[in-house]
Amino acid sequence: MPPTGARPTLIRGARLADGRAVDVSIADDLVVDVAAPGTAPVPSDSSSVLDLDGYLLLPATADPHAHLDKARSWDAIMPPMGDLRAAIVSWRAYADHMTTDDIVARAHDQALRNLSQGTTAIRTHVDVLRGPQPLRGIDALVEVRGMLRSVMDIEIIALASDDVPTETIESAIDAGADGIGGAAHLAPDPLAELDRFVAIADKRDCVLDMHTDESLDEAVTLGALAERTRGWTRNVSAGHCVRLGTLEPANRDALIAAVVDSRIGVIANPITNLYLQGWNHEVAPPRGLTAARQLLDAGARFAAGADNVRDPFNPLGRSDALETAMLLVVAAHLDVEEAFTAVSSGARDVMALPPAGPAPGAVADLLAIRAHSLIDAVADAPADRVVIHRGSVVSRSSTTLTYPTLTPSPEIAR
Repeated sequence: MPPTGARPTLIRGARLADGRAVDVSIADDLVVDVAAPGTAPVPSDSSSVLDLDGYLLLPATADPHAHLDKARSWDAIMPPMGDLRAAIVSWRAYADHMTTDDIVARAHDQALRNLSQGTTAIRTHVDVLRGPQPLRGIDALVEVRGMLRSVMDIEIIALASDDVPTETIESAIDAGADGIGGAAHLAPDPLAELDRFVAIADKRDCVLDMHTDESLDEAVTLGALAERTRGWTRNVSAGHCVRLGTLEPANRDALIAAVVDSRIGVIANPITNLYLQGWNHEVAPPRGLTAARQLLDAGARFAAGADNVRDPFNPLGRSDALETAMLLVVAAHLDVEEAFTAVSSGARDVMALPPAGPAPGAVADLLAIRAHSLIDAVADAPADRVVIHRGSVVSRSSTTLTYPTLTPSPEIAR
């Protein structure tokens, strides 16, 4: 198998999610042909051939809602569990004293963990901080983005609370952020705060990605965001949208219709919202999820992300988009194909990235995983993976399983 960094021009022996065995030809950054086995031209240089017999070949995954600046800080903070506002307080206390180097180290580590699992594009929210150096997080993620530019795409959203001045938010764009976002539903005047972000995004012509209605019982900002950005050509997203999942059907469906009409991308965050929401419900706690089924049925642009990984907002997470897909199946009742689409092509669409995967004309961002089918991949999440970004092998992982008490001891390469 070609080493990391190799640029194969032919992939042989892989199987697609529809069950077909194929040869895939790649030129530069693109897939140029998907053909029946043995029919694609074989390059004279054998090192340009990647044999993936026994692997399922899928589009690489993407995470449209991450917080790389917070990732892997749980052990340093040891925050209280299960409360969104308490998580915010504990994170802010830690963030007031963290250094740029600390953020770089944790974010770089987390991004590589995502990459090893097959994620080649991440949109990360990054806090605009309090104190004399509010752009420490932005500067750190700009540095990490540069360090990893050859192996993955990282998009930075400057995440600001209502106590951050407008000029500081704009300075984050000047420092390298690709867009802005906030949690207007947590502000004393949610609609005024939303209007502030809409005005900044309009003025600076940048991505707008809002944390929206992250609550089981308050629906304030999603409809207003749809109304205020209807007709926009720039990229607009709404993350969480938890309240949408608990609204009465008539109100829910009217709000979804407005979202579809505005072309807002909705980003579910199952692991974090399932963890944070519903702790005060002693009997039959509601699912902390948006209305995924109804959004898809209505034709909404829909994606899902891991959100927080091992920080005050979620102590767990395996940095694997297949975990997110699995939760969409068991908690949101999507089918496996819909769930995987939400963390792959659906995520890239919401992020305004070009289509990727094993299809002619698509970007050669690919995940090969040792599995027989898509349901096998999502169910078992095998660790044997080959990750390709823009035609280059950027990560490889494999496992060996042994049963030492058996005679003879079988050794199974997984």
